[in-house]
Amino acid sequence: MMYGFLADAVVVFHLLFVLFVILGGLLVLRWRRAVWFHLPAVFWGIFVEFSGWICPLTPLENWLRYQGGRAAYDTGFVAHYILPVLYPAGLTRQIQFVLGSLILLLNLGVYGWIWYRFRRGKKEEQSSLE
Repeated sequence: MMYGFLADAVVVFHLLFVLFVILGGLLVLRWRRAVWFHLPAVFWGIFVEFSGWICPLTPLENWLRYQGGRAAYDTGFVAHYILPVLYPAGLTRQIQFVLGSLILLLNLGVYGWIWYRFRRGKKEEQSSLE
């Protein structure tokens, strides 16, 4: 019972982490200090997608499920939980590369916007001092 609960908690945490990787740049727009958490998470997410590695949370979840007497799954978190919703076919290296590229492009866009706002604010400060 406890192992099943812990496995489910890992799934929830994993999903929240994936959402943070994808959308965390929007938090940085509001709370600039979130960048210190978000950028490492983005780099990790992109690395996992581009390299084809499996996030360590997936084997942890599988181990907890196995300990609790439930079946583990042999694919990664994204392939098991997210891709069935987005893509009915299943995870391929090509899809992983596309997902990693989308994460990269989305975050480059958000951080580009943040940089633009930062630079614009600096210029406005300088012009008000003159």
